[in-house]
Amino acid sequence: MIELQTRELEYFIAVADELHFGRAAVRLSIAQPALSKAIQRIETRLGVPLFVRSSRRVELTPAGEALQEHGRHALNAVSAAVRNARRAGDTQLHLRLVLKPGGDAGLLSGILAAYAHQPDARRVDVLFSGPADRADFLLGGRADVGLLYVPFDDLDGLAHETLRTEDRVVIVPSGHRLAGRASVLMADLEGETLPRWKGIPGGDGTGPEVTDVVQMLHMITVGRMIGVLPRSLVEPVPAGLICVPVTDAPPSRLVLAWNEQDRRPLVASFVAAVRSTGTAPE
Repeated sequence: MIELQTRELEYFIAVADELHFGRAAVRLSIAQPALSKAIQRIETRLGVPLFVRSSRRVELTPAGEALQEHGRHALNAVSAAVRNARRAGDTQLHLRLVLKPGGDAGLLSGILAAYAHQPDARRVDVLFSGPADRADFLLGGRADVGLLYVPFDDLDGLAHETLRTEDRVVIVPSGHRLAGRASVLMADLEGETLPRWKGIPGGDGTGPEVTDVVQMLHMITVGRMIGVLPRSLVEPVPAGLICVPVTDAPPSRLVLAWNEQDRRPLVASFVAAVRSTGTAPE
């Protein structure tokens, strides 16, 4: 069986990402000749070339592309395994909860109060993330539980409990053509500028890139775009803005999520506390 050490995979991934041995060497804090020799040893051991090298550029071969994809997954898995092992043996363990700023629909204080009454309750560290990486926090072991919004967040690989289901609203400036409407349809938004969320590919947005709801609301206030969000994310509604229900937009769900492979009592106790608040169905 051909074996590659973790350090060798890190060397390869750095070169594959940078497509430049010099930049990869700087990233790894090693000398470039040593990095070049390490890559050559990997190629010799595998029996296939991983890079096409020329005086002007470095490119991945098909074998290199395959190793880049699967090697990155392998490194992430090793990192997650180490973090989880350390946490499993840590008697002073804190529970880490990840959410977007303001992304708790007003439920977090009640949830934390309920959890504090659990006999095995630990300190809760609240982590804030960007618009697209809360699931990665849970799958990679950087957080134990998280508050996610469906359908915006991907629940693949996660167990979850629905905390609240709510409608979605379009947020517009007070002088906008839709501001006086009792409700709108998605078709009414055609031709409008919607935001592009940083780190989330695809989508219908053609407007400026935003990283959080606060930034988006500011851009709406100055007339650069409009936005569609779950109602709780914009309550109370800032001055100068109007929220109009979008009747045919699929409802959103706020869920408590955790890695489906995580069977630790720490997580089970927190889930039980959430259920006891009555926000999540049995």
